[in-house]
Amino acid sequence: MKFICDTERCIDCNGCVTACKSENETPWGVNRRRVVTIDDGVPGEHSISVACMHCTDAPCLAVCPVDCIYHTEDGIVLHDKDQCIGCGYCSYACPFGAPQFPASGLFNHRGKMDKCTFCAGGPEPDQSAEEFKKYGRNRISEGKLPACAEQCGTKALLGGDADIIADIYKQRVETRGYGPQLWGWDIAYGGAKRGGEIKTRGDGARDNQLLDQSQNHHRKLPT
Repeated sequence: MKFICDTERCIDCNGCVTACKSENETPWGVNRRRVVTIDDGVPGEHSISVACMHCTDAPCLAVCPVDCIYHTEDGIVLHDKDQCIGCGYCSYACPFGAPQFPASGLFNHRGKMDKCTFCAGGPEPDQSAEEFKKYGRNRISEGKLPACAEQCGTKALLGGDADIIADIYKQRVETRGYGPQLWGWDIAYGGAKRGGEIKTRGDGARDNQLLDQSQNHHRKLPT
């Protein structure tokens, strides 16, 4: 499971930030997702929605001294707050600034790490009230997409099966007249698995078809 944010579509509305905050009822001062604008106020500015990218080779996982960060079978990076000691190593290692540390106690001591869960909840299989308070809602077990991606009005933020959302973005780039000349194209799409051509059928039609496939994938996940 991965996220992709299409900077050509992001309009800096912060709807994804609000959706995440509302759905998961995160503590005051903790934003699991944020929107960053580059060259703000300058013609040609671009905005991008940033959160945990659920890296395949996650640096936060590598540096955690108590092994509280782990991958699920679907590649989602989660953490166990019962094991977390609040050391902050993950925040230093993460290039996206995803790990958050809410203040704890009267003297603002750092609490345990909090971050995007891809709306997959925590380590407990059931969605108990205690688990919701720790990690937020488990939408994945309900066959739904992450709240931020589902609520994005321009479909700039895509979340779901990595191959499916990569196909959506590849089709968009080709529709815009770009392709192999882009930096990193061979790395992203040059292999046999990703090398096939996508027949363009219009931006919206293709997006909706593939997003439906991604949602169907979620519905097949064990509850």
